[in-house]
Amino acid sequence: MQYRSFGSLDFKPSVLGFGAMRLPLLGVGGSRGAENAGAIDRDTATEMLHTAIDAGVNYVDTAYVYHNGASEPWLGEALAGGYRERVKVATKHPVWKVESAADFDRYLDEQLGRLGQQSIDFYLLHGLERETWRKIAGLGALEWAQKAQADGRIRHIGFSFHDEYEVFTEIVDAGEGVLEFCQIQLNYMDGAYQAGLRGLHYAAARGLGVIVMEPIRGGQLAKEPPSEVSELWETAPVRRTPAEWALQWLWSLPEVSLVLSGMSTLQQVKENLEYADRSRVGLLDAGELELVERVAGAYRRRLAVDCTGCKYCQPCPNGIDIPRILEFYNDARMYDDAAHQGILYSMFVDADKRADACSECGECEARCPQNLAVMEWLQLSHKLLAPGKSEK
Repeated sequence: MQYRSFGSLDFKPSVLGFGAMRLPLLGVGGSRGAENAGAIDRDTATEMLHTAIDAGVNYVDTAYVYHNGASEPWLGEALAGGYRERVKVATKHPVWKVESAADFDRYLDEQLGRLGQQSIDFYLLHGLERETWRKIAGLGALEWAQKAQADGRIRHIGFSFHDEYEVFTEIVDAGEGVLEFCQIQLNYMDGAYQAGLRGLHYAAARGLGVIVMEPIRGGQLAKEPPSEVSELWETAPVRRTPAEWALQWLWSLPEVSLVLSGMSTLQQVKENLEYADRSRVGLLDAGELELVERVAGAYRRRLAVDCTGCKYCQPCPNGIDIPRILEFYNDARMYDDAAHQGILYSMFVDADKRADACSECGECEARCPQNLAVMEWLQLSHKLLAPGKSEK
C-alpha cells in the first residue's frame, strides 16, 4: 500500500480509502436474503472492509445518511476485533437537516452512538453548497465544531463539497484555522466541475488535506466503454482497465491525499488494492496524460445537448431545474447509462418539478444563449429518464 501526506496533519493516509456508501445489498445480484432486499449484506461488506484494512487501507468513510442510516451502525460493528485501532474513521454531519444550533450536537451525539465510539477521527460538514453553508455558518457551525473538537468528540474538522468553485474558496477562506481537510468530486471528466482541479490546488496550497470522491463517476468510467473510447485505450503502451486509468490519473496528482472508492464487491476491493499498490505521483507520463484527454474528448463528443450550465434559463416559472435535468440526460447518453441516470432523476428531482411539468411557455428558449430547443430536450429527457420509461 502507498501512503501520502494529508495537508498539514501528522497522518499518512493510504492512497485508497474505503467508502461505505455503495456496500453490497441483500437480494441484489444473488438469492441470499431476498426477503430483506436492499439491506446491507453485512457479512460480505465486513469481509470487504477487513480485506482492505489487512492490505493497509487506513481510512474509512461513511455518513449519517448512507444506506438510509444503516452504514454507520454496520461500520461500528464491523470494526470490532481490533480493526478500529488500525484505521481512521470519517463520517459526516447532515447539515441540511439543521434547523437550530442545538441540532449540531444532536446529530453528532447520535452518530457517536451509532458508531459505538466516543470520538470521531475525521468529521465533515456534509455536502456543502452555497445556501446550506451560509445557513449553518450563521448558526455558528465552525465555532461549534471547535468546541466539539476541544471536548474530544471530534479530532479533525473538514467538509465535503458540491457547488461552484467560488463557493469552495469562500468556505476554505472562512474556515482558515478551523477546517483541516476537504472532500471534493474529481475525475478526468470533471476537472472543471464544481471545485475541480482549481479547488484541489487552492486547498492544497493552504495546507488542507484533499480527499477525492467519485473518482470513476459512480462507476461510469469503469464500465465497458463505447467503441470509440475502447479503441483509444487499446492504443496505450501499458494495458490498464478503464477503472485503473481513472484512478491512476488522480494518483498521479501530487495534491491528492487519498482517493475514496465506494466498492460493492470483494473483487472490486482486490482490484483497487492492486491499482493502489502500483500508484505513484507522476506515474502517468505525458503521452498517457494526453491519451486520457483524448478519451475525455471522445466521451464529450457524445454529448446530446450543448448545455453549458449557465443557468440563464433559470428560474423556470414551473420550478423545473432545467440545467440539472439536461445534465442527467447528457450523462445517460454519454455513458450509455440511462438506468442509473433515471434513478438519480427520481431521487433528486421532485415529481412536480420534473421535465413533464413544462408548460411550454418558451421563456427558457428566449433566454438561452446557446439557442437550444430546450422544450424539446426536456420532453426527450423525461421520456428517457422518468420512472418506468427509461430506454436505451
